[in-house]
Amino acid sequence: MTSRFLAPALLAAAFITPALFASAAWAQSVPPYVASAVGDKARPDADTKRDADRKPAESVAFAGVKPGDKVLELLAFGGYYTRILAKTVGPKGHIYSTMPDALLQTRPAMGDGLKAIAADPAYGNVTMLPEPNGTPTAPEPVDVVWTSDNYHDLHNPGPFGASDIPGFNKAVFAALKPGGLFIVIDHASAPGSGFTATGTTHRADPEAVKKEVLAAGFTFVGASDVLHRSNDDLTTRSSDTDEQFTFKFRKP
Repeated sequence: MTSRFLAPALLAAAFITPALFASAAWAQSVPPYVASAVGDKARPDADTKRDADRKPAESVAFAGVKPGDKVLELLAFGGYYTRILAKTVGPKGHIYSTMPDALLQTRPAMGDGLKAIAADPAYGNVTMLPEPNGTPTAPEPVDVVWTSDNYHDLHNPGPFGASDIPGFNKAVFAALKPGGLFIVIDHASAPGSGFTATGTTHRADPEAVKKEVLAAGFTFVGASDVLHRSNDDLTTRSSDTDEQFTFKFRKP
């Protein structure tokens, strides 16, 4: 597939490739159980107001999360996707949502939002997992590992980081069932920038992310352009409205 993560002046041209049109069309087919999860009346207004920019229905549909799935959700701050994923997988599925234990030891209030979700009977299929950020794991093999807008944080020092990135991706690989999926959504930095902007604009070069994940043994399934923003110059501090990439990888 031709990369769509080009200099801003070339982004529009990149989007005319047939593969990307196919990806976009596929992503717009939202199953009823995903639509119902996004429309969940228990979701707070602060979350639903972000839906127009974050496009959760299209993103979850592209990821292929379905009823009965077991999902390991990484760095689940705020629970924006936690509630949606919980309702998508339903009572026969489960969401294991991680928080960095090093962060909770120094700033325990950071976990209050996720604790409240896990304690809510409406989301009885959510478990909060405090664990080292560099070694994600779940109590059972999972169908999907999900990370949204935080892969770049792994490259930053502190409780969000993972000092051993290859080890992190291998741990994700080990947590999945054979055939399981690793979904990575993140803010895009300029092509060739690697991870130089992770601590300033909180963005990452999509091709650099792909290279790291593939090195752990994954195969690349495809990308969705649902969060493409052609007017983003890829240099400002990241937000919901900037250029983001959505990658799907599979464990063979």
